[in-house]
Amino acid sequence: MPIVESYEIDLIALWAAAVRWYDLRICWVLLDCVPIMSGHNQLCARPKWIRAKASDSSFEDTIEVVRANKVCTVCEEALCPNIGECWRNKTATFLIMGDTCTRACGFCNIKSGCPSALDPSEPHRVADTIKALGIKYAVVTSVTRDDLPDGGASHFADVIAAIRETVPDVRVEVLTPDFKGSHAALEVISNAAPDVFAHNIEIVRRLHSQVKRPPSNYDTSLLVLKTMKEIRKDAITKTGLIVGVGESDADVRETIHDVSAHNVDILTIGQYLTPTTAHHPIARYVTIEEFNEYRSYGEELGVNVIAGPLVRSSYNAVEAYEQVCRQR
Repeated sequence: MPIVESYEIDLIALWAAAVRWYDLRICWVLLDCVPIMSGHNQLCARPKWIRAKASDSSFEDTIEVVRANKVCTVCEEALCPNIGECWRNKTATFLIMGDTCTRACGFCNIKSGCPSALDPSEPHRVADTIKALGIKYAVVTSVTRDDLPDGGASHFADVIAAIRETVPDVRVEVLTPDFKGSHAALEVISNAAPDVFAHNIEIVRRLHSQVKRPPSNYDTSLLVLKTMKEIRKDAITKTGLIVGVGESDADVRETIHDVSAHNVDILTIGQYLTPTTAHHPIARYVTIEEFNEYRSYGEELGVNVIAGPLVRSSYNAVEAYEQVCRQR
């Protein structure tokens, strides 16, 4: 992998400025040229297979509606490289319960600290945005709210209810925090009847405590996925894994095996791209061939696997959901 030795401009500073300006188009351009700190603290150029897709004219229209309704999307907050493709396909991921997380995982760019109180108008603003944009498949996720008695489960339920009332034909997937493994919180989510329940493991067992940090726990995440199946036998469950943080091939295969053993229906696997040099470094870039091997291994174990460099937990969510439905 080539080492970048000098620059005419400070690309990392420009990336940070683009984030502050909220101009994702600039961020996508920089994604192709910003060097990233490796595990050896060297600036490494991205490989050719890490390339973002351009947006089209619908991007500005979507942004305008999102901001007018004062809702947040993970598509923007996480600078997702698939945002243009997903929005064209009428899929979006909404971030609820504020922009401040009570945890501070080493890979995540969402700010941590003391969150503000929940906004009771948020469920209907999210639903109104989905209706205005003609969204066909909505993913609802959140920051972790350890400060709330139920971790925010009831707020998730309120959002699902508002969406069902406003746009009954929309499919709803929820991507929740672990709720510290609370059975009661998961029952609240189950009773709201999302079409898909997702909770991301994110990091392999061996590195989990180093990258995600307590109270996040690998086994708690598996318990959450298992419990949802126990509460609701027909639930479609889903989880996601980030690779390139220092794991071995055996680590990844262990996680795929664990996912299968807990009857999870869908697994996404994508390349970790560090948000800043202050975050956990990229250990390596996983090749296309390796992603294909992970997909094949998961499918041998009965798991629907979506794997690739720019795959994120909500990528091709509609296709994965429909695939599981066809198999039932």
